[in-house]
Amino acid sequence: MSTTRKFAGALLATALGVTTLSACGGGGDAKDKAADASDASPKSKTVTLVSHDSFVVSEPVLKEFEQQSGYTVKVLKSGDAGAALNQEILTKGSPRGDVFFGVDNTLLSRALDNGIFTPYEAKGLGEVKPEYVLDKEHRVTPVDSGDICVNYDKQYFADKKIAPPQTLDDLIKPEYKNLLVTENAATSSPGLGFLLASVGKYGEEGWKDYWSKLKANGVEVVDGWEQAYNERFSGSAGGKKAKGDRPLVVSYASSPPVEVLYADPQPAEAPTGVATGTCFRQVEFAGLLKGAKNGEGGKALLDFLIGKKFQEDMPLQMFVNPVVEDAKLPELFTKHGVVVEKPESVAPETIAKNRDQWVKAWSSLVVK
Repeated sequence: MSTTRKFAGALLATALGVTTLSACGGGGDAKDKAADASDASPKSKTVTLVSHDSFVVSEPVLKEFEQQSGYTVKVLKSGDAGAALNQEILTKGSPRGDVFFGVDNTLLSRALDNGIFTPYEAKGLGEVKPEYVLDKEHRVTPVDSGDICVNYDKQYFADKKIAPPQTLDDLIKPEYKNLLVTENAATSSPGLGFLLASVGKYGEEGWKDYWSKLKANGVEVVDGWEQAYNERFSGSAGGKKAKGDRPLVVSYASSPPVEVLYADPQPAEAPTGVATGTCFRQVEFAGLLKGAKNGEGGKALLDFLIGKKFQEDMPLQMFVNPVVEDAKLPELFTKHGVVVEKPESVAPETIAKNRDQWVKAWSSLVVK
C-alpha cells in the first residue's frame, strides 16, 4: 500500500521525523519474561511507534493526542512493510518500540504465527467495519484500507475512442493488447496485490491460465511502482509530463485524487480513472508488541489510531481509506475518488500458505 504514498511523499511538506532506537538483545528466557511484561513501565511518557516508511500524521492531530494523553510519540520508520515486519520478528520479545503499524492482510498470518503481538481490544473497535476485523483475538487492530486496481489514462482512451477496461476479463481482450504495465509480484506490493486479485477471481485452478492470456496480450512487467507509474504509464508522472506509452497501470484507487492534489493548476476532473473490477483490497493493521516498554502508552496509541481525529486525517496524509464507520472522507476523495464495491479478496491464512509458491509459479510463467 505504501507505493502510492511514495508518489505523494516526495511532495508532502509535513512528515514525522525518524527517531532511531537501538534494538535490545537477549536470550530466550529473558525474551519470554519480557513478552509477559508489556505493561512493565507504565510511568514512561514516551511511546514508540514502529512502522514502514510511509506513516504520516498531520502535526496538529498528533499534538492533540500528545496533549490529551500526556505521551510523547516517537516514530521509528523501518523500510517497506515486509522489511519492517521481519525486523520485529527478529527482535521478538525485545522489540524496538511499543506498537507496530503497517502489517497488511498479505503478511498478517506471518506476524500472528510468529507471536509478536500482545492481545488488546482497542477502545472504539466497535466502530470499525466488521469486515476489517480479521483477528478475533485482537492481537492486531485494523487501521486503514486501500484498493490495488488498474488505473487508466482517460485522454488516451478518449482520443482512441475506445472504452477503458473495467474488469480483469477485459484486460485480455484484443483492444487492450500491449497497453498494460504491472509490477513484479516478487518485488512489489501492488504487483503482489494484482496477482492476488487474479487468484481471488479465478481461483487456484484458473489464475495461471489467466496470466498466460494476459502475457499473450502483451502485459509488461517492471520491478516496482515508481517505474511502472512514473516512467511507463502515459497518464501521469508525479505531476510532470508523462513519458510512458502504456495507458494502463497497476496502482491504487486513491491515485486519481492524488493526481488532482498535486497538479498545478488543479484540474476540474482527475486525468486518470480506475477499473473497479480489477481490484484487490489491502487492510493495514497495528498491534501492541510483546515486551513493549510502555504497554499503557501503546494501548493509548492504538486507541488513537482508530479514533475519529486520526481516521479523518489519514486519507490526505497516507492516501488510504478509514476503517471506522462514521469517519468522513475529504472532498478530494469524494469528488475524484472511486468506491470499489466488490474488490477481490483472499483469506490471510490462504495467502500465508500459498504466497511463496504462487509468486514462484507466477515468475516462471510471466517473467521468464
